[in-house]
Amino acid sequence: MPHLVIHQKKLTPALVQTLIGLCPFGAISEQNGQLVIGSGCRLCRQCVKAGEGAVELCGDAPAAAVDKSLWRGIAVFAELRGSEVHPVVPELIGKALELRESCPQPVWAVLVGHGCHDAARELAHYGADAVYVYDDPLLDGFDPQRYTACLSDFIVRQHPAAVMVGATMLGRSLAPRTAARFRTGLTADCTRLEMRENSDLVQIRPAFGGNIMARILTPHARPQFCTVRYRVFDRAARRSTPAGPVISLPLPGAALSSGTEIIKRLDRPQEVDISEAERIVAVGRGVRDQRGLELARRLARALDAQLACSRPMVESGAFDPRRQIGLSGRTVKPSLLIALGISGSVQFAAGMGGAECIIAINQDAAAPIMRLAHIAVEGDLYQILPALLERIEKGEATHA
Repeated sequence: MPHLVIHQKKLTPALVQTLIGLCPFGAISEQNGQLVIGSGCRLCRQCVKAGEGAVELCGDAPAAAVDKSLWRGIAVFAELRGSEVHPVVPELIGKALELRESCPQPVWAVLVGHGCHDAARELAHYGADAVYVYDDPLLDGFDPQRYTACLSDFIVRQHPAAVMVGATMLGRSLAPRTAARFRTGLTADCTRLEMRENSDLVQIRPAFGGNIMARILTPHARPQFCTVRYRVFDRAARRSTPAGPVISLPLPGAALSSGTEIIKRLDRPQEVDISEAERIVAVGRGVRDQRGLELARRLARALDAQLACSRPMVESGAFDPRRQIGLSGRTVKPSLLIALGISGSVQFAAGMGGAECIIAINQDAAAPIMRLAHIAVEGDLYQILPALLERIEKGEATHA
């Protein structure tokens, strides 16, 4: 079991204070002249890096070596939404093309479904070196066992160094199942990705409640799996001609049988998807009553915008969870986002950092959102919004 050991004799008074202040969880303290690590420790290893040898991580089992030369390429799982490719897929391909600039290797798309060759031919225009297709009536509709068998078959054939999957409902089921088959690591909801020259994928995401930005690697296993939400990365540009061929693969034997039987399919009702919105009015705890909510609704209507919120507003019951922006909600990338009474925690910021223009209205000039905003307005939104709405509704102001 990994654990931390403190070498008390190597500590200096200055280093003690540095380590106490460094811990993001407040787990390090001084008791009876000794530095102590409490139960709040989450093994983030910040103290090991800054401890000048005074703090040591012990108990890590040695990892078996992997021949990285046998694993080459970046595979993007191309999820279908109906008869079309899910919009997160061109974003994943765009990021894969960017990653290979630091580690030259092929980029492949893997499409699983039935009657999907038209979608595959369209996908070939987004820059992948090849689009591999498993097309069979048995794959009509998501079956976890069959889809996992197909993606696993592709990995055995091609040995990609990394596999990227959209963080959709389907992807969140498929990616961990496939990663478990290869006894490899998976990082969910990455907000940044980097690739080293040796093909190690640096997977970056907020961790421990947003207290730190974790840089996660799986250097001793291949392939490396990550999931990424829609609207986190930029889309690959569509090309006038296909970048590579569409290659059909036979259904693997493991996909012929499944423990799941689809008895009936029901169409899901149309849901609110703030991820697609071009303009958003988002409200937080600073909108403290029904009057404030009505002002926000009026502003959203006036700007033809979607109404969204931060996590506390969902927890209070004021909003549907589907309207939440952040790590535990949706990722958005609008041309305009107006944040009303939102503090701007790391979790919220991770979900809206791609907005082209952020306008924040907040009474607290020191709130994190004010540093993130392109336009920061310090003041009482209950005074600012009525004046703004009057100008908009009279046609004296125009929206983006």
